[in-house]
Amino acid sequence: MTNISRRGLLKTGAAAGVLAATGMPLRAAPKRGGTLRLGIAGANSSDSWDSRTHSDTYMILTSHGAVFDTLTQVAANGELIGELAESWEASADAKTWTFNLRKGVTFHNGKAFGADDVIESLQMHTAEGAKSAAKPIVEPITEMKKMGEHQVQMTLANGNADFPFLMSDYHLCIYPAGQVEEAIAKGIGTGLYKVDSFDPGVRTTLSRVDSHYKDGKEGWFDAVEVIAINDSSARMNALMTGQIDALNRVDYKTEPLMRANPMVEIFEVTGNQQYTFPMLTNLAPHDDINVRKALKHGVNRQEMVDKILQGHGAVSYDNPIGPANQYFDKNLTPIDYDPDKSKHYLKKAGMDSLTLDLSASNAGFPGAVDAAQLYQASAKAGGININVVQEPDDGYWSNVWLKKPWCACYWSGRATEDWMFSVNYELGAPWNDTHWDNARFQELLVVARAELDTNKRRAMYHEMQSLVSQEGGTVIPMYANSVDANSTKLANSGNIGNVFQLDNARFIERWWFA
Repeated sequence: MTNISRRGLLKTGAAAGVLAATGMPLRAAPKRGGTLRLGIAGANSSDSWDSRTHSDTYMILTSHGAVFDTLTQVAANGELIGELAESWEASADAKTWTFNLRKGVTFHNGKAFGADDVIESLQMHTAEGAKSAAKPIVEPITEMKKMGEHQVQMTLANGNADFPFLMSDYHLCIYPAGQVEEAIAKGIGTGLYKVDSFDPGVRTTLSRVDSHYKDGKEGWFDAVEVIAINDSSARMNALMTGQIDALNRVDYKTEPLMRANPMVEIFEVTGNQQYTFPMLTNLAPHDDINVRKALKHGVNRQEMVDKILQGHGAVSYDNPIGPANQYFDKNLTPIDYDPDKSKHYLKKAGMDSLTLDLSASNAGFPGAVDAAQLYQASAKAGGININVVQEPDDGYWSNVWLKKPWCACYWSGRATEDWMFSVNYELGAPWNDTHWDNARFQELLVVARAELDTNKRRAMYHEMQSLVSQEGGTVIPMYANSVDANSTKLANSGNIGNVFQLDNARFIERWWFA
């Protein structure tokens, strides 16, 4: 067996843990105590403890970031470390992966954790009728073999050098075998915090688990209250008045007031988060590449960065691979705003003008409605008439996204290129929000996934980014920094993760009261 290289070295859990510990000097020694109160956007009345359905920050943070564990996790410094897996090894072709599981771990109901729990939890995502966004991750596993109570071997249809990173996906929470339905109903995991109460779309209360395997490393709060506050003004006010201790998605309009408040600290990280407008390319007129090109030239990207992000981000290249990715192609040329080119491509599509509905809600991303209206104004000069349909925040992800022909959306990005492309661009993936079908792209996706030569992978991922940018069905005007805020009473290690909002959605585990 051999370890596979990525970013110089794909760390085993133990080795990465040492690196993370030595590479993250603490601002102050962490200490235990207190109740953390969070005001979080991204909650829905349909929320549940079924991680297959999680799509927004509220449930990602409370589930994957507190109540449940995954096999691996991305540390704040970007390295992959073990969670329920202590270490892992791969065959030379990266098709067979063996995970050595942590011993002495128990679920909140007292059941001992082992190999059966891993196998049954992963099988959930490919079960008949399952609608899991992680299906593209699990489906390539052709065999899962229990090698012992604390060892699992997984064989893939094709090699995947990034496979251990995929095991950190927030959908892949581990449930107790034989008790999955009960665990979903009650929120029974192996995480640092157990569920005291759960009112979907309203509030969740958690309490710290005693004698946890992460003792002394993470989990400093005695209790946590996670309050759903989707309204941005209410969320900002709650922090400034001391009703909560931290929040996600800072409202840029309120930011100057927040910065002037001596009890509030804003933290911002540049990652791969992107604000998008996906269109269903299996429906007319979005199935016409000329229509897609007309729409891509109809948006003023810099105006959106200036007015929606207010500088907290950068112009995107209609490409989901972000500046924090290893193979990000920084030499791609952004698609220019050019009404004449929009008219040109409309004529190639046999049209003099085009009228379309664009569904938007600030649940899609902060400022999405304003962004849609900016798009409406800029596209008009190119003969494109956009009717902005303002959708309700609650239920947006279940009623609009993946269902309406064109809408506003956001993606946190992913730690690896293959992870991002597999979840959002692979044909048949549940979260493929455009159904874009390009034979060359799909061919490269499979080949690049198994390629171990860094230079060859880079060339393939650069070509894929160009294909998505020029021909894909997603308009991606901007990369958005993650801008969150906290009370100055809180402290952290000094490193803040940039894969997801709120320190890789691990805020509850990693922060403490100073």
